[in-house]
Amino acid sequence: MEPNLARSPAMTDVAKLAGVSHQTVSRVLNDHPNVREQTRLRVRAAIAELGYRPNRAARALVTGRSQLLGIVAQNSTLYGPASLLAAFEQAAAEAGFAVSVGSVGRLDRESIAGAVERHLDQRVAGLVVIAPVASADDALEEMPAGVPLVTIDGDPRRPHALVTVDQAAGARAATRHLLEAGHATVWHVSGPSDWYDAAWRIEGWRGALEAAGAEVPPLVQADWSAASGYVAGQMLARMPEVTAVFTANDHQALGLLRAFGERGRRVPRDVSVIGFDDVPEAAYYIPPLTTIRPDFAAVARAGLELLLRQIDGEAAGSDRVTIAPTLVVRDSVAPPG
Repeated sequence: MEPNLARSPAMTDVAKLAGVSHQTVSRVLNDHPNVREQTRLRVRAAIAELGYRPNRAARALVTGRSQLLGIVAQNSTLYGPASLLAAFEQAAAEAGFAVSVGSVGRLDRESIAGAVERHLDQRVAGLVVIAPVASADDALEEMPAGVPLVTIDGDPRRPHALVTVDQAAGARAATRHLLEAGHATVWHVSGPSDWYDAAWRIEGWRGALEAAGAEVPPLVQADWSAASGYVAGQMLARMPEVTAVFTANDHQALGLLRAFGERGRRVPRDVSVIGFDDVPEAAYYIPPLTTIRPDFAAVARAGLELLLRQIDGEAAGSDRVTIAPTLVVRDSVAPPG
C-alpha cells in the first residue's frame, strides 16, 4: 500500500495548534495591531512548528484578486534602479506573485500615466513605482484613488507609501570614515541635480563635515557615469589640497581612479576614495574600492510587504520604511601622506 502524502499545513491547523481562531491567525500574519503579544507569540510558534506558509494563490481563487503586480520603472541600465527592479521581481516571485514591468523612457507625467493605465488594463492587484527623480512627482500626485501603491526611492514628502535607502546615512558614514582616517576634509562628486538620491547624499556629506567642524569644499557636479567621474578626477588631480573624495556612485569612482592614475596621484597613498552602490566590480578596481552598500533586497521585501498589506486592507497608503546601507571597507582609503 502506498503511503499517504502529507498535505501542506493550512491556516486552520495553525489556529488549532495555537488555540485561537483562524481570524486571529490572519491578523498575526498581517501584523494587525489588535492582537495581544502573548497570543501573537503563540501563533508565531505554531507557524514555525508546522512550517506553514500563506498560500496567496489559493486566496486569489477565493477572492478573485489578481496575482499580478505592476511595476513602473525607467528603462535604465543604472545599477541602483536595475538592482531594485530585479530584487522586487525576486521578492514577488517568492511570495507567489507575477510581475508586469512597465518600462518608460522618462519618469514624467505622461510616461508614468501611460504605464499605469496599461497595468490597470491588466487588472493588477497593486502598483510599484520606482521613482528616484523629481520629474515623477506630478504623475504620482495624480495616481488613481483606491489602487494599492508603493513608491520605491525618492522624495519622503510624497503622500504615498514609500520605501527607500537611507542615502544621507550612507553619505555620512562614507564622509566620517574619511575624516576618521585623518583627512582634514572630504570633497564630493555628486550625482545629477534632479535625483533625490544625489540630493540626500549631498546632504549627508555636508552634514558630516559640519558636525565634525571641517571645511565644506565646493561641490563637484557630475552625472552617474564613469566618464563624468573621469572629468571630475582630471580637475581634482591638479589640486594638491585634495586628499579625500567621496563619489556619489562607484562608476564615478572608476573614472576618478583613472584620472588620478594618469596624473600620478596614487590611491590611497596620495588620495583616498569612497564610492556608493557596491557594484559587483568594485572589489576588483585598482585598488579595491571602499564603498557604501545599499541593501536592495531589503528595500524590495519591505516594498512588497507594504503593498501586500494595502492589498489585504491592513495598511494605510502613507507608511514609510527607510533601509540603512552599510560601509564596505576595502583598500582605497588610507591616512593622508
